[in-house]
Amino acid sequence: MEATFDELVEFLEQLGTEHVAHTEGSFLTHLIAVYRDLEKWGCDEALCRAGMFHSIYGTEKFQKFALPLARRDEVRQLIGDRAERLAYVNCATDRASLDREVERSEPPFIIRDRLTQQNIELSADDFDDLCRVHLCDWLEQVPRSRQWNYRRPAYERIATRLGGIAQQSYDAVFATAAAD
Repeated sequence: MEATFDELVEFLEQLGTEHVAHTEGSFLTHLIAVYRDLEKWGCDEALCRAGMFHSIYGTEKFQKFALPLARRDEVRQLIGDRAERLAYVNCATDRASLDREVERSEPPFIIRDRLTQQNIELSADDFDDLCRVHLCDWLEQVPRSRQWNYRRPAYERIATRLGGIAQQSYDAVFATAAAD
């Protein structure tokens, strides 16, 4: 049985994520905010959980915290198979490979795993959900980090690919860039 939201937060607290600095706040606060934003986007629970754990193993950019990969089974039991797989892929993704695949319209989508140097094949649904998590993560933090030009064309292409609430959110967040 998957954990409740409160149990997810408790697990992250036990890891000390509230003490890890992240974009003018704590890592825990950011993880919860990504979950809540994906919820507002109308995403299902599995995708919201993937969002909450989107950088649990560290990412190409975020290296201040990384749960050992030996604990993947524990995370999988906590958040579910699909959520953990999407979280892992987001953590392991070589961003250049993601950026290339966004240009493609037909599956399979091939992401380079920066940890294993292997390719990960994703279905269209999984690829789009990976893009949702990846974009939502950045939109949640970019106003605080003020790194407006970090991979900006790539994020814009992801927003365009997804359309709807993802595009609206991208437009709203990046409209504030001119004010900084």
